[in-house]
Amino acid sequence: MSTLSKPYLTPDQYLEIERKAEFKSEYFQGEMFAISGARFAHIQIVANVIRQLGNQLEGQPCQPLSNDMRVCVKPAGLYTYPDMVVVCGEPKFLDNTFDTLLNPTVIIEVLSESTEAYDRDKKFELYRSLESLAEYVMISSLRVRSERYTRQPDGTWNYSSKTNLEDTLELKSIDCQLSLADLY
Repeated sequence: MSTLSKPYLTPDQYLEIERKAEFKSEYFQGEMFAISGARFAHIQIVANVIRQLGNQLEGQPCQPLSNDMRVCVKPAGLYTYPDMVVVCGEPKFLDNTFDTLLNPTVIIEVLSESTEAYDRDKKFELYRSLESLAEYVMISSLRVRSERYTRQPDGTWNYSSKTNLEDTLELKSIDCQLSLADLY
């Protein structure tokens, strides 16, 4: 019995396919992976975060972007669509197509059963190689819980967690606060 192996794709081949595709796929070290849809709770949290951050960042040098903004984690060979990113200052893009961001300041992932382990472990490991990244936030769609990692001056990451609807998630790098009650 033979097994078929997936062909290796270069980042340029991936981008050529992805830019013509009718659905989104991520890319990691030569392989392309389709992204599935999300459930209502997940989508609702994403919309609530985008709305709150948009209101708080109006007129500021930072802007929230939805999960249609692809992020390239160049050193790691990852092309991905985080649930939300915040970019501060001048956005830097991979090329003049302006669809692949290189310098997110904050990345927010909403966790679901199918993505939690990957978002929490491998994806965060890869995200840490982004020099621009100041905060990584994970928000559970299954229970009231937010987790925030903040890059310290020495390059280590500080962890904090909130688990009550009365709690406020502080995003210090962009001077924003998110009430968990308003997210859920």
